Amino acid sequence: MTLEELERIVADRAKASPEESWTAKLLAKGPDKVAEKFGEEAVEAVIEAVKGDRAGLTSEAADVLFHLLVMLESRGVALADVMAELERRQGRSGLAEKAARKI
Repeated sequence: MTLEELERIVADRAKASPEESWTAKLLAKGPDKVAEKFGEEAVEAVIEAVKGDRAGLTSEAADVLFHLLVMLESRGVALADVMAELERRQGRSGLAEKAARKI
């Protein structure tokens, strides 16, 4: 499965009834709740990484990717826009890119 395929699944589930789709139910709670859920999943992934639990990290990383796409959906941000931003950053060192950011 690609991230683009997963993005389409999230978009399809977003159109479903909240009684039929957990994704639609989460989105119905609003972007703030969606972001909170993403944060919870990210923290769980960090915990598994620190523990060194490969299976746990794999599972939590899947949750992070899924909930990232739900969060992007909640704010109308396309995965293509995120990928374009990553592409824009290519060829530039991470240190140079970070130094160029406005604080």
